[in-house]
Amino acid sequence: MNPYFYIFGTLFFTVYGQIVLKWRLSGLKVILPEGFSEKIVYLTKLIFDPFIFSGFASAFIASLFWMAAMTKFEITQAYPFMSLAPALVFVIGILFLGETFSIGKVLGLGLIIIGIVVTVKY
Repeated sequence: MNPYFYIFGTLFFTVYGQIVLKWRLSGLKVILPEGFSEKIVYLTKLIFDPFIFSGFASAFIASLFWMAAMTKFEITQAYPFMSLAPALVFVIGILFLGETFSIGKVLGLGLIIIGIVVTVKY
């Protein structure tokens, strides 16, 4: 199996988790209570929402893929690929969640991608 599969799996499940959490919480129109104990109770109830739970499960699955990737790569070679997560979240957020688009975000992501190429290639 191609070792980059493990990095792809890490990215996929990381991004999935972030997107599904934002999507679901936005759909529920969550308003966090003021009191500390009320926050804990409310957040605990949210964890049992199937979509939110899948977001947390995807974080766990992403960590399993990351452990597999660490058996195939040096961390200094693999970790820069994790910088693709913000770029993927940016694109998916705009396309599916109605997030804002700005030239500054595009320039920042361009710099991240240039940094990935430089770090991995040289």
